[in-house]
Formats: sequence, C-alpha cells, structure tokens
Amino acid sequence: MDATGPRSLRDPEAVAERRALWQGPALAALRDYVGDLSIRGRDAPAFDPTDAGTDARVLFVLEAPGPKAAAGKGSGFISADNNDQTAANLWQARTDAGLLDDCLHANIVPWYLGAASVKPTPLELADGAVQLRYLIELLPRLTVVVLCGDYARQGWRRYVAGLFDGPGPAVIETHHPSAQSLNFGSRRAEFAAAVRRAAALLV
Repeated sequence: MDATGPRSLRDPEAVAERRALWQGPALAALRDYVGDLSIRGRDAPAFDPTDAGTDARVLFVLEAPGPKAAAGKGSGFISADNNDQTAANLWQARTDAGLLDDCLHANIVPWYLGAASVKPTPLELADGAVQLRYLIELLPRLTVVVLCGDYARQGWRRYVAGLFDGPGPAVIETHHPSAQSLNFGSRRAEFAAAVRRAAALLV
C-alpha cells in the first residue's frame, strides 16, 4: 500500500512499477495461484506486490474485483491503491488504524465478474470460496481475516470456516467498503472500528 495517499494506481507509471515488482521471486507462489485461475479461464487480478504477500497476517476479503482492479480496465491488481472509492475507503481505514503493513487483499470470488452491480451466483460463490481456501494455505502467518460485506461472509461461513483443524485465524465481519455501503448510518464508523480491531490483534 502506498502510504503517501489513496488512488496512487491512477498513475500509469505506478502501475508499471507494480507490474515489475509482481515478477519478484518472493511472489512466485501467488503468481502461480493467479496463473492457475487464468488457465481455468478466470480473469483474476494480481495481488499488490507492495502488500505483505505470503507473509500476510491480515487478509481482507471483499466480494469480487471491480473494474479498476481488472486487467485491461484498471490496474490489474487487487489493491487499496486502486483508483476507485472502495479502495480509497479501505486505504483510509487502514491508514487511520496504523495498519500499513502485514496485509493482503482478496475477494471471495477472485475473478472479474463485471460491473459492481453484477453479483456472484451461488455457483460462483462456492467456486470462489474454494479458491480462497487454496489461497489461505499459502499464508502461514495469517492471524486475522476481515470479511467485508454479505457475500464474503456467506462464502466464508459456508465453504471456508470448516477448513481449519484448530481455531484458525480470528474472523472479523464488517461492511463492504464501497461508498454505497459506508455512506449509510453509522457504517463508516463501524467499518473503521473493525479495521482497528484487526490491527489490535497483531500487537
């Protein structure tokens, strides 16, 4: 995450720099994960190479990649630095909580479905949640999962929660960080509080 300000991936030069970083040896396992989805015909964005990668202790799980994350339409990365309001809201909450490191962002359906109005079908939710289970196996230091929105919560409860032999990571459920979600009642404050709880669990 770029600590200097939100929406930094609106700059093509910043996107090019991330693409170069994405080829680093430390990210090989995550590249293989995205590559396997591509082989299956799934248009999945890359993970932000400035995030924690397989060393992540906090995993934010949203719904599905938006247009600004999709390759050819946006940055091609799942990132709090993307040029959209959802990413900016997440960037602000993480910054306010002092949660600048140790994070990775994902989606319960990791491939691009279309416009934000296109919601996962039950089959897509089940398939995506299985892919999330594979991702979690690559994160040995995972301490807390932040489930953002109804679809992330549903997919986790139905298909992922039973994966762990022991207690597994702590799970925090909160709102999706889109403007449509957070600009309603006290949701923005509740989302910020959830991110602060995640940060506190790393202390």
